[in-house]
Parts: sequence; structure tokens; C-alpha cells
Amino acid sequence: MIKVLMVCLGNICRSPLAEGILQSKINSDSIFVDSAGTAAYHIGNLPDERSIEVASKNGINITNQRARKFTEKDFDEFDYIYAMDESNYQNILMLARNINDKDKVKMILNEIHPNLNKSVPDPYYGGKEGFKNVYNMLDKACVVIAKKLS
Repeated sequence: MIKVLMVCLGNICRSPLAEGILQSKINSDSIFVDSAGTAAYHIGNLPDERSIEVASKNGINITNQRARKFTEKDFDEFDYIYAMDESNYQNILMLARNINDKDKVKMILNEIHPNLNKSVPDPYYGGKEGFKNVYNMLDKACVVIAKKLS
């Protein structure tokens, strides 16, 4: 089974959306998707209500997800680790133990904008429009990821 991890800061906005979007596009018998945050602010919490709402409007239920912190063990568990932005990308790499760990980590928007290292903006302090924009960005990236994995 292929295992994919989506990572943002608090694991309540961007990475839960990315997890839910990718899950909706893959065969869950052969691909497992999870998400985590590099910070421990929201451990055990549901995704942000605005993430839940935008996902729901697009036919995706993310209310079964709970925030958790990214750990070194995730390098052993996952084949692909997608960071939502440069800061989280660097935070993940700081925990990498070797080149194999580092090779698993990618910027998610590089899937649609190769080598540009564009960040998915954090919509937390923005309004609902910010969540809609983030959803659309992640949806485009997840289409490419799903094709690569299937």
C-alpha cells in the first residue's frame, strides 16, 4: 500500500483539506492518506469549521479527522510527505534523519507548478473565500498526485 501524508502548521485547515481531497480521488484499497501538523496547537481537534464547510460543499466529509503532530516516525510510515508551504517544508526537513527521509518530502504545489516552491496560503485568518481558494489549489494538485499514484 502507498502511504501519503499531507502536512501544514496546525493540521486544521490546509492539510485536512488535502487529505480529504486526495482520498476522494484514489482507491483506498491501495493508497492510504493522512495528515499532520508541524505544531502541536490543535492536537485532537476537528478541522476548522471553514475547512469542513468547503469540503462538504464539494462532496467531501472531513469530520472524521483529528489534528495530530508530525513526528520523526512519519518518515518510516509514509512514502510521500507533502508540505503546504516553505516554512513547514523546512520544519519537516529538520526532523529528517537521512537523505531517504528528505527525498520523501515535497512541496504540494510543485505538482502543478514544478520547481517553483509556491506555498498554499494559510486561510486561518482569512474569510471563507480564502478557504475556497485553498480548496481549489489543493484540488488541482491532488488531481496530479492521484494520477501519479494510480
